[in-house]
Amino acid sequence: MSLELQGMGVSRGVAIGRAHILFRNQPDIREYLVDEDNVEQEVNRLQRATEQAKAQLKEIRESIPANAPTDVSSFIDTHILMLQDSSLTKIPMTMIRNRRCNAEWALQLQRDALINVFNEMDDPYLRTRRDDVDHVVNRILRLLDDENAGAQDVNDGRLKGRIIIAEDLTPADTMLMQHQEIGAFVIEHGGATSHTTILARSLGIPAIVGIGSLRRYIQDNELLIIDGETGTLIAGADEASLTEYRQHRSDFQQHIASLNRYKSGPTQTREGKDIILQANADLPEDITAISNTGAQGIGLYRTEFLYMNRTSPPEEEEQLSAYRKVVEGMNNQPVTIRTFDLGADKTVDGGRNLDQATTNPALGLRAIRLCLKQPAMFRTQLRAILRASAFGKIKIMFPMVSTMQELLQAQHLLKQCKFELDQEGLNYDHQIETGAMIEIPASAICAEMFAQKVDFLSIGTNDLIQYTLAIDRIDDHVNYLYDPLHPAVLRLIKMTLDAGKKHNVPVSMCGEMAGDPRFTRLLLALGLDNFSMHPNALLEVKRAIKETDLGLLPLNTLDIMDINDPYDAELFLDEINNAVH
Repeated sequence: MSLELQGMGVSRGVAIGRAHILFRNQPDIREYLVDEDNVEQEVNRLQRATEQAKAQLKEIRESIPANAPTDVSSFIDTHILMLQDSSLTKIPMTMIRNRRCNAEWALQLQRDALINVFNEMDDPYLRTRRDDVDHVVNRILRLLDDENAGAQDVNDGRLKGRIIIAEDLTPADTMLMQHQEIGAFVIEHGGATSHTTILARSLGIPAIVGIGSLRRYIQDNELLIIDGETGTLIAGADEASLTEYRQHRSDFQQHIASLNRYKSGPTQTREGKDIILQANADLPEDITAISNTGAQGIGLYRTEFLYMNRTSPPEEEEQLSAYRKVVEGMNNQPVTIRTFDLGADKTVDGGRNLDQATTNPALGLRAIRLCLKQPAMFRTQLRAILRASAFGKIKIMFPMVSTMQELLQAQHLLKQCKFELDQEGLNYDHQIETGAMIEIPASAICAEMFAQKVDFLSIGTNDLIQYTLAIDRIDDHVNYLYDPLHPAVLRLIKMTLDAGKKHNVPVSMCGEMAGDPRFTRLLLALGLDNFSMHPNALLEVKRAIKETDLGLLPLNTLDIMDINDPYDAELFLDEINNAVH
C-alpha cells in the first residue's frame, strides 16, 4: 500500500530512489559553572571548536568545482563570515568570562538572542537567515561535543541516487551531497527562501520542504518518488505510478536541456513585441550566473547583505566597491539598486536593544521609513550608489514607498548628495534615474500620483500580495491564503501598469510572480513588458514569452480579475496558457 505525503515543492524535478534517513543528534546543552581557574581554558575550547568549524567549511569550499553555480560558494562563504563575526565569537567568550558558564551554554544563549532578532523580521528572505545562525552554531556545538564531528563529510559514493530524508540540511551538507550525486532531498523544516532551498534550485536537485515528522513515516532504504514541483512524496508506489513518474522525469530532463537554446537571441512574443527580461541579484557573486542567462540587466539588486552579520553599518568606500563590482561586471547593462530594505530591528546585527521589540514589524519602521529616520546611514548609501554610477548604468529604487512625502524626501536627500559630490569634484551620472517600488495597496492605488514624480515603477509582488491579503506567506497556518490570482491583487497590478502607460513611465515586476512561467501570459495580457526574476527562472519565462501570441489569447482574458474562487481562477489560467498551443 502506498503512502503519499505533501510538502512544499521548492526545487523542480522528479527523483526515484531509495531513502537515506539522516539522523543528526543534537547535543544536550546544559549549563554548569566553570571553576575560576578554568575559565580561560573554556574560552580556548570554544575558540578551538570555532576554528575547526571554519577549517571544515573552507575545505568544503575548496572542493567546489570552478563551474559550479555562484550560489554554492557564496552560501558557504556566508557561514565562514558568520564564524568570524564577533556576535558568534567574542560575545559568547565574554559570557564565559562574566558568568563562568560552559562554552555550549554561552553559545546557545547567543544563538537564541540572534534568532529572536531574525524572527521579528518581516521580510521572508531575511527572516530565514535564522536558519544560517542555527546551522553555524550547531556545527560548533557538535565539535564541542566531539572534536571529530564532521569527519563523515567525505565523498565515499554511498549516497549516489539516494533520496535524503532529514530534519534540516545546511548549505555545506547540500554541497557535499551534491558531490555524491544524491537524487533529491526532503526535509521537515525550511522554506521557499532558505539558503538550502535556493542552493537546491541552483544545483538542480529536486527538493521538498515542510513535511513535519517525516522521519516517523519513512523507512531507511524504502523506495520513494519525489516530485519537486508539486511537493509530493510517494512511498511504496505501485508499478503503474513508477512508470508514470519515470516518464515525468524523462520529460522534465528533456525540457531543461531544451532551454539552453533560449540563452541568445531577442526576447519577443510571436507577433514581435519586445519584452525586457532582467534578473534579481543578492550578491556581487551573482553576476556570473546572470550573465550566463542572457539577462538584459539587473532589475533588482538587493543591498541588505552589506548590513548583515556586523555591528556597524558599512562605510561609503566599502559600498562603493561592492556596487562598482556589480555594475562593471554587467558590461554596460543597467543595474537597478534598491536602497536598503531593512527594519528597525535589523539595521545591523548586534546594533539593537532586544528589549525594544516591535509588536508588528511588518507595519513598523522599515524600508524607506527607516532610511528617512536614519538619514546619515541613508546618505552614505546614496553617495556610494551615485559614485558607482560613474562606472556604468545605474538606477536607484526606493522600497515600500507609501506616501508622496516619503518619495519627495528621499529625492531631496539624493539631490543634497549630488550637491556634495559636485562640491568635492567626484564623478557620477547626473541623469541617474530614480524609481519607487509598488509593494503595498496604498502605493498601487496612488500609482498615477507616483508615476508623475519618478522615472520608473517596479511592482514587488511578494509584499504586495502579503499586504493586500493580510497574510504571511511563510506562516504555515495562513500561507494557503497567499494567492497571486486573487482579484484584489490582479486589479492592483493592472492599476499600476495602466498608470505607467498613461504617464509614459516604464513599469517592471521583480517579485516571484514575475519568475513563475504559469503567470507569464497573464502578465503580458495585463500589459507587463519588463520582468525581473531569479536567474534560474529566466530561461523558462523567456520560452513562455517567445511561445506567446497575444492575439491568440482569449478575448475575455482580463475577466480573470473578476473571479473570486481560487479554483476557478486556476482553471481559467490553464485556459489562458493552453490557448496558444
